Amino acid sequence: MTLRVELVIPDRELWSGEASTVIAKTTEGDIGVLTGRAPVFGILAEGSLVEIVTEESRVKAAVSGGFLSVADDRVSILAAQAQLGQDVDVEVTRSELAAALAEASPIAEDSPGARYARALLRAAGDQA
Repeated sequence: MTLRVELVIPDRELWSGEASTVIAKTTEGDIGVLTGRAPVFGILAEGSLVEIVTEESRVKAAVSGGFLSVADDRVSILAAQAQLGQDVDVEVTRSELAAALAEASPIAEDSPGARYARALLRAAGDQA
């Protein structure tokens, strides 16, 4: 059995297909989804990764936040902003992260823009 997974952003479906596992970070902690999982609804942590494990590969996507819904071996990931790791321009994203950090107060937490830029770099395989 497999999971039917859809990763959707406001203007389009970013990724969809069959997967064996989905791993995401919610505001309540990390969640791993396998077939037969009880229904669950979670709020995705801002600036986090979603990992979709298929037979052929691991798809990593950065999300700026959103929701994850699981029911009947169907996983719906709805994000305000998301990008697949394979599509990330690492150099541009590093520049965006540097700019976001330069604007931030030294004692404040990272801004949402900085958290998302870090997630983009992690999705691309670059440790931020």
